[in-house]
Amino acid sequence: MDLSVRIERWPLAHAFTISRGSKTEAVVVAVELRDGDHRGRGESVPYARYRESPEGVVAAIEAMRPSLARGLDRAALQGAISGGAARNALDCAFWDLNAKQSGRRAYQLAGIAAPKPLITAYTISLAVPAAMAQAAERAADRPLLKVKLGGTDDGERIAAVRRAAPKAELIVDANEGWSEANLAQNLAACAEAGVTLIEQPLPEGRDAALARIKRPIPVCADESVHDRSSLAALAGKYDAINIKLDKTGGLTEALALAAAAEQHGFAIMVGCMVATSLAMAPAMLVAQRASVVDLDGPLLLAKDRPEGLRYVGSRAYPPESALWG
Repeated sequence: MDLSVRIERWPLAHAFTISRGSKTEAVVVAVELRDGDHRGRGESVPYARYRESPEGVVAAIEAMRPSLARGLDRAALQGAISGGAARNALDCAFWDLNAKQSGRRAYQLAGIAAPKPLITAYTISLAVPAAMAQAAERAADRPLLKVKLGGTDDGERIAAVRRAAPKAELIVDANEGWSEANLAQNLAACAEAGVTLIEQPLPEGRDAALARIKRPIPVCADESVHDRSSLAALAGKYDAINIKLDKTGGLTEALALAAAAEQHGFAIMVGCMVATSLAMAPAMLVAQRASVVDLDGPLLLAKDRPEGLRYVGSRAYPPESALWG
């Protein structure tokens, strides 16, 4: 098995801002696995929030080269490296390679129905209320907007977005930016604006208040959930979980997490980091069972990969085999 791995930088169409900071490019790690006749590809996004760096992820993947040469497969990969961006890139490359080797599509290998087009959220970056209202007005014809909050004056922000996009469904992502002191106030403001879901309002590990208050809007765990081992700690605090392949360590664990979450009574959201269509393609398989889909990463780029996902407005279409799977 031949391995190649590289860091790629993809400029964004506009600056992307959340409560933890702003960026103007997507930095991804791209992996290729070759068996001589077939090629499998995967992509991941190292995230500093989880103590990852592009160079560190590349090093972790390179460390797997001897094991790959000895015949490491996707099943063995799950125990050979911990979850996160490095395993995600390798796991998704294995899925793509196995599909090419078998002459079947990845969804068939996963034992699920052929994926259908899905409506994805479109993200409104964190900014001052007037700027967020302008961005929302430009996107007001999209059916689902994801609004980044997590600063002061979040009530004014969500109200401004609602006025600018009166017909869109709104979900909110606070990226751990609220506190127990302002939680009730911000929840009330979101309820007033008709928000239907709120992601990770409180920091991971400091979210006990969610179990003590009445939640007027369903709350979705993001930073607080990575894989199946995270689920037990979420009971009573969260109504849904956001599954991202960069957190689970690939499609293999993401599919297992989705099934386990449903058994625990959690609704499922499937999300992404800002990345190219190569990162979105495997997530589209998990998204088929999700009630909320947030796979707009390529829409935020100045330019996507060749043969990327097809988007018609906010409708994302499943990948062709030339891209992945």
